[in-house]
Formats: sequence, structure tokens, C-alpha cells
Amino acid sequence: MARQPRLDLPGIPQHVVQRGNNRLPCFLDDADRRRYLTLLGEALLDTDCKLHAYVLMDNHVHLLTTPPKIGAVARLMQKLGLGYVGQFNARHRRTGTLWEGRYKVSLVDSESYVLHCHRHIDLNPVRARMTDDPTTFPWSSCASHCGLRQEATLSPHPQYTTLAATPEARAEAYRQLLHEALSDDDLKAIRTYLQQQRALGRDDFRAMVEAKTHASPASGPRIAHLTQIQTTVSEPDPVSAQQ
Repeated sequence: MARQPRLDLPGIPQHVVQRGNNRLPCFLDDADRRRYLTLLGEALLDTDCKLHAYVLMDNHVHLLTTPPKIGAVARLMQKLGLGYVGQFNARHRRTGTLWEGRYKVSLVDSESYVLHCHRHIDLNPVRARMTDDPTTFPWSSCASHCGLRQEATLSPHPQYTTLAATPEARAEAYRQLLHEALSDDDLKAIRTYLQQQRALGRDDFRAMVEAKTHASPASGPRIAHLTQIQTTVSEPDPVSAQQ
């Protein structure tokens, strides 16, 4: 059976996940993680993709990136994946595949959906019970979004910059967002649309993607809208399985 083509449009954010083969670790220590981030930075420069958020979990990686043209994310992941696997295998004296098949990707609407993906990515270590404070997890973009660290590889998405007029105010606004719970429906939408490699967003956004990519209408559970982002503080995200 032919592989389903990925949805790919220039200027549209893409939520990318790549997992270790058989859910096994793809990072064995911090040296692995540092090398991955170095290679990621090089791949971003080579492809001109913009990185908005990321997290390196033990056995998988989340990236939120916007490509300048069709095929840029595929080149980014190929360059990054091949470079990292070769060095990982040499360093740990192993052979064979590291990644579990093809990476998954979902196009993301630039309304509130982008910030939902931001939070989903930055809060992964909390849901996995690796930390109670996502800003202390050293292998994600969360500390940078909260104004605690600067990273040259990160390019703020316009939806993030609209949170407030100054970097300090934006960081504070984002910290407030992290205290709000992503609903079960929000998490289900992000995970389902990513697994099925469908466009996540409003009806008109999905129709636009379908028209420009000539994709057939998506099947499966339909979750039309994520909960609108509020700027008031509520309970932290419930702890759940690592995603």
C-alpha cells in the first residue's frame, strides 16, 4: 500500500513528532541531547525553517516549526535524523535504526491552535511526571518562552508575540497560560490529528489546506474547535501519560 503523502504548505506551522523505535530511548544522556540540539540548529539554518517550540523526551521529540517552502520540513528531519543516528550509533557502539518509522506531522492553524501546541509541547515533562515546574526542564523551549533563557535557534511565532507588547510582558503572559488546563478534548484533538496527520484548526483552515494540497476529506473523529485561550489562571494541567 502506498504511503499517505504528508500535508505540507509553506508558511504554515507544523507540529512534528518523532519517536524512538519500539518506544525505546533515543537519548541516553545529556550529551546525546546537546548533540541533537546542535544538529537541530544546523538543520534549521540549512533549511530556513523557523523553530517555535520543542521538547526532547526520553523516547521521542516534539517540534513546532514553520517551513519557508514545500519540502523544507522533510529536509530538516532527514538531515537531523541521519546526522543524529550516525553519531548516536557510533557513540553507543550500536547499529541499526533508531527512529520508529516516519515522523508524524500535523499542520496547525495560526489562531489559538499554535499556542495550544506550544503549551502541549512545553508541558510534556509535567504530564510525564518528570517535573512539577516545566521551566526547570532543561530540554524544552519552556524556559525561553518564560523569559528565563535565550536560545538562538528559537523564532517566536507571531501568535506568541501578540501575547503582550514587550518581551517581559509576553513571558509573564505565557507563564499564566501554562497554569491553565488544556482540556481533555484539546489534548485529544492535538494527539488524534497528529497521529492521523491531519490539519488541526478551524473548518475554513482545514478547507484551505484540503484545497491547496488536493487532500481527500479526512475521516475519523471530528473535533472542530479547541477551547479558546483565556488569560486567567486556573488549575495546572492534569498529569497523564507521556505524549
